[in-house]
Amino acid sequence: MAADDETTATEAAGESTAAAEPATRRVRVVLGEVAARRPPADHARADLVEQTPVGEALVRGLVRAQLALALRLALVVVTGLGALPLLFAAAPGVGAVKVLGIQLPWVLLGVLSFPFLVGVGWAYVRWAERNEQYFSAVIRRPES
Repeated sequence: MAADDETTATEAAGESTAAAEPATRRVRVVLGEVAARRPPADHARADLVEQTPVGEALVRGLVRAQLALALRLALVVVTGLGALPLLFAAAPGVGAVKVLGIQLPWVLLGVLSFPFLVGVGWAYVRWAERNEQYFSAVIRRPES
């Protein structure tokens, strides 16, 4: 008899919750419809996300490109700014030249070096973003 009471209580509870919720329409899911809606497989992105050897090679290529760019621009800065003291040491007469009442070494190293560094920084950001866009294009490229 106790089992019958539990069953009746369970049925009553089920009926009360069903009455409280609005009736929903059942939807039949067919595997073909789900597969038709799924976007085509993107193997390059999957390789990146799953960190496969192919994905690691793609990322390593991007890192190498960014490092090569940074080293080239660092060489430009070292050559551009590092050559000035050598020039002034080799040719003391150039260091004695005055521009607007200020000696040339102060003008070049103290004033004009900052716009030069800003320009190199701007070029680095622009070219680094270009490298990243090339990388993104490789990832988004449809596979044939």
